[in-house]
Amino acid sequence: MEPTDIIMIYGTDAFEMTSALLKYSDISTLVPKTASIVLKPNLVVAASPEEGATTHPEIVEAIIVYLRNNGYEDISIVESSWIGDSTDRAFKVHGYHKFVKKYGVTLVDVKRDRYETITAHGYTIEMSKTIMESDYLINLPVLKGHCQTTITCALKNMKGCISDRSKRQFHTWGLHTPIAVLNTIRKPDITIVDSIQGDLDFEEGGNPVQTNRMFAGCDPVLVDTFGASLMGFEVHQIPYLQQAELYGVGTTDLSQVQYKALNKDLTGEEYRPSGRVQELATYIRPSSACSACYGNLIHALARLDEQGLLDKLHRKIYIGQGYKEKTSTELGVGICTNKFSHSLPGCPPKALDMLQFMKEHLKD
Repeated sequence: MEPTDIIMIYGTDAFEMTSALLKYSDISTLVPKTASIVLKPNLVVAASPEEGATTHPEIVEAIIVYLRNNGYEDISIVESSWIGDSTDRAFKVHGYHKFVKKYGVTLVDVKRDRYETITAHGYTIEMSKTIMESDYLINLPVLKGHCQTTITCALKNMKGCISDRSKRQFHTWGLHTPIAVLNTIRKPDITIVDSIQGDLDFEEGGNPVQTNRMFAGCDPVLVDTFGASLMGFEVHQIPYLQQAELYGVGTTDLSQVQYKALNKDLTGEEYRPSGRVQELATYIRPSSACSACYGNLIHALARLDEQGLLDKLHRKIYIGQGYKEKTSTELGVGICTNKFSHSLPGCPPKALDMLQFMKEHLKD
């Protein structure tokens, strides 16, 4: 993969989706067989991935199987749950101990790891020695909202590679700059994003948004910038993106993206939102809507609400394959509504584009 590649896949089978991304990325031809490889999931809490907070274990298993089948032996899963929760309990909830027995991988709880103290850009951080000594780091974040940093994805997921003491210092320092600095010390070699059902706005989960997609890239800044656009955010709304770019970690320039979709989102499943997502869904008139398109619209509506503009949206938004070839004067998003007099193209359009489209049709 090139640094500017973003590879997308849609579906509901996380194992098969991950396997397809790995096949396309062709890691086995790029990484020596003797390399020590680390998988860094997001296990911030000991909770099921269906809650929208943690990496699906099928993704981790698919990577292990791929690596084993291609002759790699030194494979570790490295993570640290947030302060106050147990990493080992999170390992158990996600079935990682079974992976140890079945595939012979190593589990490393960063809370119990040795640390390497490194100072960069004026910040002193205790880094996991396992992470620092690894030859190839596969980052497996969940694309989701965050109450303090707006989103969390590739760059922030690296916070699970530091000691609890450094985590506390990050909050004292304000999170954004230390997150950027952290990725100058050790950035992932590839990031495979679990965007199957990430939470709407909270790192701990509880309001999952079903989007049934995964995507991968080598530039973590570009991956995060792309992910932010899918959630309806611009770069300036997430300070650590611009700071990481300034420090040379990667680029926020989406015009450089070489985008490749391995398939199309044609699931058309009935969507059953809950919690706050259910409230936002009252503004939508779906008909066989694909999950990624519908999920992007949920994020766009949430951004509209955060800007205090949702009460000015006096029209429902139509979305889905059921509107193909149908005409209407209503508002439609996605290529399936291209016969509507007011329609936003895209398959699917980004939440950022949906947000702007809705703003153009608000009533005073």
